[in-house]
Amino acid sequence: MSDNITVRGFVASEIRSSTTPGGVATASFRLGSTERRFDRASSAWVDGNTNWFTVQGYRQLAGNVGCSIKKGQRVIVVGRLKMRSWEKDGRVYHVAEIDAESVGHDLMWGSANFTRMAGNQAAPGQPAAATAGHDNSPDEPRAPEDEDGQASDPPAVFVDEASGEVQEVDEETGELKGAAA
Repeated sequence: MSDNITVRGFVASEIRSSTTPGGVATASFRLGSTERRFDRASSAWVDGNTNWFTVQGYRQLAGNVGCSIKKGQRVIVVGRLKMRSWEKDGRVYHVAEIDAESVGHDLMWGSANFTRMAGNQAAPGQPAAATAGHDNSPDEPRAPEDEDGQASDPPAVFVDEASGEVQEVDEETGELKGAAA
């Protein structure tokens, strides 16, 4: 049975990252999703029951979850729901697991900056960051240097995926440089 599910909730545990014996990256965390409703009698929002899920991500998603998601943050998870149960010492236990397809911050609770990681496929056993847009060729552009000759961060840019146009971003205001006012 494969039931797709979308859950909004909070990250209730630290992210646990590991690698399977076959070399597949994994990341998991506990997700709590608490029902909120407006109680007209008291004119206040009240909490209902909390549903608990174990969220599991694999491969590139696992690496991105490990780098982006922290305990306490509000997230939205899309994936396949799996219900497992087992018996131990005469007692039956149940757990709800989500094999995540997508995980992202819930922007109802704050803002986020997205960094696209296209083409960031690492070879097995090699960290993904080692291949992030670098082919180590001598013609590869290098980061600009400051007055001391130290490499500095390259300017932030926005890439329009439809047209491929690249525009520099003003890091103080977050606006595109050269954009019409």
